Amino acid sequence: MSRIGKAPINVPAGVTITVAKDNVVTVKGPKGELTQAVDSDITVSQEDGVLTVTRPSEQKRHKALHGLYRSLLNNMVIGVTEGYKISQELVGVGYRATNTGNTLDLVLGYSHHYVFQLPEEIKVTTTSEKGQTPKIILESIDKQLIGQVAAKIRSLRTPEPYKGKGIKFVGEVLRRKAGKSASKK
Repeated sequence: MSRIGKAPINVPAGVTITVAKDNVVTVKGPKGELTQAVDSDITVSQEDGVLTVTRPSEQKRHKALHGLYRSLLNNMVIGVTEGYKISQELVGVGYRATNTGNTLDLVLGYSHHYVFQLPEEIKVTTTSEKGQTPKIILESIDKQLIGQVAAKIRSLRTPEPYKGKGIKFVGEVLRRKAGKSASKK
């Protein structure tokens, strides 16, 4: 992780980064504002539009924290400028997804609906066109939060390896298995 930590973070125009005395970094950009508490051993400094993260020693813990906080800060800068988008699709007969505001209603082949209340920081849209699988599109500036929510939605019905039914990410390639008839040969 130390090579990742050494890489500088270029701060684009329109993004302001402030480091408080208690090592809390705030990143403001055109899409919003994010904050991250940084370990007291790690030093964050900004000069001429470049953000650098430095560590005090070569201890294993410091090396790990160095790379971790550099990655978190870089994700924050990308989030407030471009944002993050995750698309998921529902594969299965009768699987449906609808949303009203930030409430996601999923029909996944169980005897009941899953009603999933999303955090305010995440914007959700659902599409269901004829002849295509229903899609859930999540958008946010916080990479950690959007990934956690997408994983939670996927865990409601993980794709199974025989028919591929379940909630999967768009473009995800599933490892498929042969059924019973293939083993009789």
